[in-house]
Amino acid sequence: MPTTLSRALASFPNRFDPGVMGGLPDHLQETIERRNEVLGPGYMLMYREPVEFVSGRGAHLFDRDGNDYLDAYNNVPCVGHAHPYVVEAVSCQMAAVNTNTRYVQEPLVDYAERLLETFPEELSKVSLACSGSEANDLAMRVARFHTGAEGVIVTRWAYHGITREVSSFSPTLGKGSPLGPNVRLIDPPDPRLVAPGSTLAEHMRDQVRGAIDDLERHGYRLAALVTDCAYSSDGIFTDPVGYMAGVLEEVRAAGGVYIADEVQSGFARLGDTMWGFSRHGVVPDIVTMGKPMGNGLPLSGVVFRPEVCDDFGQNVRYFNTFAGSSIPVAAGAAVLDVFEEENVQQRVLVNGKALRAGLEEITQASPYVSEVRGSGLYVGIEIVRDRETLDPDRARAEDIINDLRDRRVLISGTGKGANVLKVRPPLAFSSADVTRFLETFAEVAKVRL
Repeated sequence: MPTTLSRALASFPNRFDPGVMGGLPDHLQETIERRNEVLGPGYMLMYREPVEFVSGRGAHLFDRDGNDYLDAYNNVPCVGHAHPYVVEAVSCQMAAVNTNTRYVQEPLVDYAERLLETFPEELSKVSLACSGSEANDLAMRVARFHTGAEGVIVTRWAYHGITREVSSFSPTLGKGSPLGPNVRLIDPPDPRLVAPGSTLAEHMRDQVRGAIDDLERHGYRLAALVTDCAYSSDGIFTDPVGYMAGVLEEVRAAGGVYIADEVQSGFARLGDTMWGFSRHGVVPDIVTMGKPMGNGLPLSGVVFRPEVCDDFGQNVRYFNTFAGSSIPVAAGAAVLDVFEEENVQQRVLVNGKALRAGLEEITQASPYVSEVRGSGLYVGIEIVRDRETLDPDRARAEDIINDLRDRRVLISGTGKGANVLKVRPPLAFSSADVTRFLETFAEVAKVRL
């Protein structure tokens, strides 16, 4: 009979099994044992052999022996680990003051204005929070207040956060985290799911219309459609674009709003635009942001059309002590400075194209790779048992992930079958990093693909 922990491990891609520590170095074993004694439920480590890092720089992490690992996984340090400009900005602010939004802070206003300049003019209000989960929680509260409705539509394996509210529409959390009765699931925009004679735009529109109809049959009007604009947990589906216009027509005709979750796809992650939704030529009603905003400091945000949020602001008390406080705002402003000074978006576009082209060349003859897909520095490589059946091969995917880790290159897995290799480095990823990644991946491919 599997234990609760083993069931949780089984659903978690690329995980370390704490029952197998015999081959680990003594220091690592001791630290993991101490960790298991004191940390609460749900914590997991990555890779069959976990790794401990003591420092980082750009897209590189270093262990206690000074070994250099290429980080092709962590999107939290958006402009790079320990970016000196961000470090200096945060240090200077920490030495001055850290206060909250109940006091006048000109730097907070400056930052909000600069951030909103990157959005369409219809999106002109921003609220700050501390995490992507908090941002999505607030977005849903506002959506429900604005619409007076409860129904939520998300994709089949979506992840939007870990609060009780947000976990109720995050199906990737698994059976131990039940979905709300007001939640309906639709396909991600995978062109392979489209029936012959139809189009992706028609398929996605039909999916949303069917979900709305089913919600109404069960007494729920639609409050919001929520999508991660890279469909990260569904397996990474960034292209083709253009299907969202019809989807939004259905959502708004039903009285709902569209929440674009840009926690992973935003801040030029997809290369050709600053925000994932912009690639589709649509303007959401609400946009949520998280991880990259403060380069690892707890800073997230929700951007609104004012007509969606104004009534909520006038009638509901909302205050978050640490959201918008001085130090995270300094980090956020520094990130925007780095974007401008280093032309980050162009770097993502150029290096992302080189990365995908190299991966396509390496995998084109493999019977175990169905697709290389993605945009910018967000790439998925789908590992299958057979290209015809598309049967997921989780075991092979995990072997590849751990072979790369053994060669000091870090990636992870995603998708319902945990069989899509997820390549999602800091945006500091350079052309030299692309070369190192491709050379190492080619070594592993000779054995596994």
